[in-house]
Amino acid sequence: MFTTLPALKTTDAFDAWRHDRGNWEDLARRIARAAGFSGRDLTVFGDSTNLVLDVDGAAILKIFPPLYYPQFLSERAALHRLAGQLSVAIPRIIAADEQHGWSWLVMTKLDGVVGSAIWPQLSDPERALILHDVGRVMAEVHALPPDALSQIGTPWPAFIRAQVNGCVALHRAQGLAAPLLDDLATLAPQAVTLIPLQEPPVILTSDWIPQNFLLSAQSGDWRLCALIDFGDVRTGWWEYDLLAPSALMCDGNPALVQSLFDGYGTAAADNAMRRRLLILMALHHASDFRILTIPDWESRIASLYDLEQVIWPGA
Repeated sequence: MFTTLPALKTTDAFDAWRHDRGNWEDLARRIARAAGFSGRDLTVFGDSTNLVLDVDGAAILKIFPPLYYPQFLSERAALHRLAGQLSVAIPRIIAADEQHGWSWLVMTKLDGVVGSAIWPQLSDPERALILHDVGRVMAEVHALPPDALSQIGTPWPAFIRAQVNGCVALHRAQGLAAPLLDDLATLAPQAVTLIPLQEPPVILTSDWIPQNFLLSAQSGDWRLCALIDFGDVRTGWWEYDLLAPSALMCDGNPALVQSLFDGYGTAAADNAMRRRLLILMALHHASDFRILTIPDWESRIASLYDLEQVIWPGA
């Protein structure tokens, strides 16, 4: 279909390329037409890692540059594996292709409002309902055998070991305070003994956050109706998926944390689970303590370990 596509080797180069509509408009239209759409109306979603477009108000086109090719593989495999398996909708693949290191998916456009557009306006009782939904659907995903998804990405034991090796340098570069870095240097190596590495892995979507799901009004309440964005799917220990909603949606509110856990069908976190979750949070593929949504969390802790009770409050 395309004789040449640019060799963009860095995120900065890709961001510069996609911010100029003239670079990709013809490419997107040709992909859209090949999938059965006119491609006349292309609207960009601005908060995405890849180039994501609404096509004619009828479909979603996601274009992956070569450096994000693993995300294409992950998303394509996840959409095939999860199709028809969940109580909420996920996109259906209309077309998928790859050329010259670039790849793309044309997917169905789902009904609903992106969660990030609504979440800041919701009351805690409204958030609790959605977090219960998140926990419930997360459990549905985890109950499915991974099948071919077990071949996607770095195997869980190797992933954890690699994250341990790089996590102190990562958080130092992000500006984590020196005393907390010292705690992290002690904490991170415990991962290989405290985090289950050989348990049968589950499907992890890795990023259960408002911008990755859709909400709809049901009987006067906003509820989870669809999941989108499966570019970070991997397999591994189930608690890893609790991190994003715990740290970025619950705000340290015990009732919200409990609603998430109740939806999943698991007991409240005990001390051993809190320690595993804290370690996993430091090792998460997108770990960055600066994005925690818990108000004044830094002033509430004397050590990194205190975050266990701040994020997952309990007895």
